[in-house]
Amino acid sequence: MRRRNPEPTAAPEASTVARWFERALSRSIPPMCGVAALIGVWALIAQFTRYLPGPANTFLSALHVFAHPFYINGPNDQGIGWNLLASLTRVGKGFGLAAAVGIPLGFLLGRFALLNRAIAPVISLLRPVSPLAWLPIGLAIFQRADPAAMFCIFICSIWPMIINTALGVASVPQDYLNVARVLRLSEWKIFTRILLPACIPYVLSGAKLALGIAWLVIVASEMLTGGVGIGFWLWDEWNNLNMEHILIAIGVIGLVGLLLEHGMTLIADRFDYRKQ
Repeated sequence: MRRRNPEPTAAPEASTVARWFERALSRSIPPMCGVAALIGVWALIAQFTRYLPGPANTFLSALHVFAHPFYINGPNDQGIGWNLLASLTRVGKGFGLAAAVGIPLGFLLGRFALLNRAIAPVISLLRPVSPLAWLPIGLAIFQRADPAAMFCIFICSIWPMIINTALGVASVPQDYLNVARVLRLSEWKIFTRILLPACIPYVLSGAKLALGIAWLVIVASEMLTGGVGIGFWLWDEWNNLNMEHILIAIGVIGLVGLLLEHGMTLIADRFDYRKQ
């Protein structure tokens, strides 16, 4: 007696697509509702405020601004694209220098308790200082706005990398170091085989915090030093009483900061062994 073939069932691809669509909706609807609520509150406040433009006028002005983002009409009159690029360049240089100094110093502080006790009071003294308080020092040292702004980024973003890296080294189980001592491993092998793999999540978390601080500092520094940069562009538009451009600059600053944070989060998750 021949066996009957089973009845055809729905394709598994359909259920997979349905689940993906459901997850996409569950992730996208709440942020969209939050953004819509923010725009609604903005529009409501604009109705009762004389000088605050509403979302519609700001959107129309943004279309004009982003239609020509890379124009140049002089050294201090450039498109928002050039200003944003100048700010990101300063952030990259200051952040890179802070990482080159802060991460190795954090490893040393976490590895050697005597050095940690010597440097910890200095960090506790300098870390709470406002970023803008360092700007006159930078201008006095370098006599130029660009290196002064990068100095502010460096001095303000170095602390999270030092502290997080030192915390990561201190959190390595003592048993690992005892085994390395029994095997008579060199300090370089202890660093490359034990400390570095265990501390990468802490290092990247510190870098993520430092990058956010660097982006905050550069905007404030450029508002005071002038030149080309998104902070200077915002302040220049305030001097021109162009509120639409000010709101556009705030949106661009927030969006770029969000993208930088998201990028660092992806990198940190990629190298975080605890999430694999």
